[in-house]
Amino acid sequence: MEPYLPLIWAFLIATAVFLYVCMDGFDLGLGILFPWFTHKDERDVMVNSVAPMWDGNETWLVLGGAGLFAVFPLAYATIFPALYMPLIMMLLALIFRGVSFEMRFKAVTAGGQLWWDRAFSYGSYVAAFCQGIALGALVQGIRVENRAYAGGWWDWLTPFSLLTGLALLVGYGLLGACWLIWRTEGGIASKSRRVARVLGIAMLGFIAAVSLIMPFLQPTFYMRWFSFPGILAASPVPLLVVFLAWRFFLALPATEKLEAEAPHDPTGRSFRWRDGAPFLYVLGWFFLSYTGLGISLWPNIVPPSVSIWDASASPSSQMFLLVGAAVLIPVILCYTAYTYWLFRGKVRIGEGYH
Repeated sequence: MEPYLPLIWAFLIATAVFLYVCMDGFDLGLGILFPWFTHKDERDVMVNSVAPMWDGNETWLVLGGAGLFAVFPLAYATIFPALYMPLIMMLLALIFRGVSFEMRFKAVTAGGQLWWDRAFSYGSYVAAFCQGIALGALVQGIRVENRAYAGGWWDWLTPFSLLTGLALLVGYGLLGACWLIWRTEGGIASKSRRVARVLGIAMLGFIAAVSLIMPFLQPTFYMRWFSFPGILAASPVPLLVVFLAWRFFLALPATEKLEAEAPHDPTGRSFRWRDGAPFLYVLGWFFLSYTGLGISLWPNIVPPSVSIWDASASPSSQMFLLVGAAVLIPVILCYTAYTYWLFRGKVRIGEGYH
């Protein structure tokens, strides 16, 4: 069992990070889309569509960070010093947008709410961009000597990390637009379809650009993607991305047709899965991109030289924490699933959590 504990924990932490990206991604995406939705009623609907579950979405970020600290202490001790600036800026932005999320409903004047809306949007932009920068800085490699970070203060700031920052910004905005297609109707959903079409094209461009650059960042990346037998595992990823892109652009007009033909539901509780098809296809893009990242990095947790076995804590510590995770993770999953089901359906103007 002991040799497999780092594998189990690597899978759990990777899953937690992916769930955070999926769930908090569309939450951040709504703030990114605020400049395209200028009316108060539109923004109220956007915020109300995520208000019941947005706090729970960030649970996965806490779980991933805590798991990294407890189970892979060497990785934690090298990654965080290398990425102090983007991670601190990300956390401050998340706090800032969290405060503005609630305060915008308490503003007594239109001008006051506008300032809180701007704070929510700016916080979303900074948090998403910094997450992308941190990802790019990690992928391009972190210098480690004598089991400690040996790089400089600005190593995280490179053209590639800026590219991944912009890519994640666009990706989160796309998730937010597809969420609105699923959870709203009328003019908001129609505008979201137009935005999703533009951001979908941009997102595919960023996926292609990052995919073309990554194999040349590290020799092991190139070998993993273009040599046998690694190419057998890697080759389905771009093919599936193209397939999902085709389905995505077919699904956008299909949701508009479905909304026009579907009978009006006065309760707003109708749960049409076809409305959620664009959202699910974009999640598929994220999953495939995440899979490609895993193929490139494996088995390193701190590229290019620190593997999950090198960075792991003692087996007794991992086993002790695994017992706690076996209880905690199912509880979080059940709570999350119940919350999303309870607050399902369309959100309309004048209705919502607040």
